[in-house]
Amino acid sequence: MSEAQILTGQEFRDDKRRARKLPPALVKELTKLNPLKSSLSILQTVLVLAGLISLAIYFWTPWIIIPVMILIATQQQACFVLAHDAAHYRLFQNRILNDVIGRAVATPVGISVCSYRIVHRLHHNHLYDPQDPDIPLCAGYPRGRKYLMKKLLKDLLGGTAIKNISYFFGNPANNNGDSGKLIDDTSPVLKKAADRDRWTIVLFHISMPIAAYLSGFLVEYILLWLVPMLTFLQPILRLRAICEHGAVSSTDSPLKASRTNLAPAWVRFLLFPHHVNYHVEHHLYPSIPHYNLPKCHQEMKKAGILEEAEIRQIGSTLKLIAGN
Repeated sequence: MSEAQILTGQEFRDDKRRARKLPPALVKELTKLNPLKSSLSILQTVLVLAGLISLAIYFWTPWIIIPVMILIATQQQACFVLAHDAAHYRLFQNRILNDVIGRAVATPVGISVCSYRIVHRLHHNHLYDPQDPDIPLCAGYPRGRKYLMKKLLKDLLGGTAIKNISYFFGNPANNNGDSGKLIDDTSPVLKKAADRDRWTIVLFHISMPIAAYLSGFLVEYILLWLVPMLTFLQPILRLRAICEHGAVSSTDSPLKASRTNLAPAWVRFLLFPHHVNYHVEHHLYPSIPHYNLPKCHQEMKKAGILEEAEIRQIGSTLKLIAGN
């Protein structure tokens, strides 16, 4: 079997609805992986999480615990973003290392990187087509502020946690809200890897409460990890996804079917970690790692590619998706 046959069903295909305009040499340069930058991004998230957890345990008062829980949720989302890069094979050049590190970051937050890779390929390869698994989450906006707040409140109360975990286990809901079947363009290699990875996640999340109980930190584990993951994290994930793909002006081009959200540093830290706000750029060039997306944005802007693109300040986006 040829290499091309082996890789069929694993690739993130280019969107053919819009011709690429950046020079190939520049795209090649932006696509280069830098293991040091990937490692620093991972280290940043791990250290922030460690610091927040240590702070809460040291003081252990509701005035510290509750805001720390919210901040932990934002960094759990940062783990999601790093897992997203791993799903794209964009953390490390060596694919074994990429998946080992990616799974190490993703497993504690309940993501099966290998299963997510299957689902996320469909999102990229069929953006806003019927096969796109993200349509049920993002399509149809704006539906009014009341509808959006109702959805976010349900997320906050944990009402959609199981559904979201199922999505990241490779089982998204289809456009009718039923359990979706992945289209048959996924390689057997990916399917087998996903099956193994899911069992890793299950075993990890069975063993962690036991380990926490035996070490005397069960309450801390529940309050500082499980509760943020099942509650505060869920509306953050929804809001970011809608900001990226909700209320778009057209689905005929990735320049308009995705949205880049410009925001101050503190908003990027809380809602768009690791440059995930550059979403138009990501869909046009999924091979570019997260740390090169700001430069990609500048080069595309310089070349005039973004003149017709969905580029908004975050305040404008929030008004748009809420229907104001």
